[in-house]
Amino acid sequence: MHGEYKAPGGKLVAVDLEVTVGRLRNVVVSGDFFLEPDDALERIDAILEGMPADAEASRIAARIEAELPADVVMVGLTPHAIAVAVRRALGRATNWEDHNWRLIHTGPQEPALHMALDEVLTREVVAGRRPPTLRVWEWASSAVIIGTFQSLRNEVDAAAAARHGITVVRRISGGGAMFVEPGNTITYSLHAPGSLVQGLSFVDSYAFLDDWVLAALTDLGIEARYEPINDITSPAGKIAGAAQKRFASGGLLHHVTMAYDIDAAKMTEVVRIGREKLSDKGTASAQKRVDPLRSQTSLPRAVIIDRMVATFRQRYRLADDELRPEELRNAEMLVANKFNTAGWTARVP
Repeated sequence: MHGEYKAPGGKLVAVDLEVTVGRLRNVVVSGDFFLEPDDALERIDAILEGMPADAEASRIAARIEAELPADVVMVGLTPHAIAVAVRRALGRATNWEDHNWRLIHTGPQEPALHMALDEVLTREVVAGRRPPTLRVWEWASSAVIIGTFQSLRNEVDAAAAARHGITVVRRISGGGAMFVEPGNTITYSLHAPGSLVQGLSFVDSYAFLDDWVLAALTDLGIEARYEPINDITSPAGKIAGAAQKRFASGGLLHHVTMAYDIDAAKMTEVVRIGREKLSDKGTASAQKRVDPLRSQTSLPRAVIIDRMVATFRQRYRLADDELRPEELRNAEMLVANKFNTAGWTARVP
């Protein structure tokens, strides 16, 4: 069995192994990492030899950390990366290249429909009726999207939202409130099987799933980096925030909202939490905390999206696709029965 894993910012690690009576045998770790002293690689192989084949990645990594001598130096390699490669070798995890990715990029849609499509398309991937999909959103109207566990009244100034004609919707993933306006926001979703992040913690999976975006932004001259848990940032300020939902059925939804431009005054008027978040950052305004892509690149929004899609296509193969009629119908039903209802939007008052 053979498995590979490359952590964001790290080097490739490969693991070849066999399984005999539920135990790892003939384990060989290799890759383009740096490791000292020279015999450390054989020591890692010996540590893995005989481990239970059903051991989780955290257990494998902990054993490597506990049994490696203190003088071992790893560069571009971590015990966790080795553990993930072991899990991939055992067939319990998949990589990007194991899937035939599809792209959906339709015209503008209302906020509640976007929330519903996130749920519907992920369930379609789990059911095997749709390949893993990258979906780029276009917004038909301005909105505040609150996380599934957030309090509606604590996050949103309802009177200000109504005054500005801003819709408030609740998504199925956790995280904080996002303020979006058509033309000022770049949003995308990844609808994938959970096997893509098998063995990765939530924190590690965020950087793993958005590594291609950082590459695209770097190509555009932006010094982008991931700031745990879920922010994409640069020396100039925050660019994007990510959120994730792992379905009990095995599906993975990962979505990201990026600021192309921003009306910071309107945002802080409508989103209550924006005022409090700014207070503990030592900044005087949202403009100083968030630095949109437009100010960093001077490029049109469409050009940035094209670069992002091209990077994904080059790395992982990506075929153009579209929403299927039944997917759209199911999403519209979900809007009526869930995402446009007070019971859902105010599920945490």
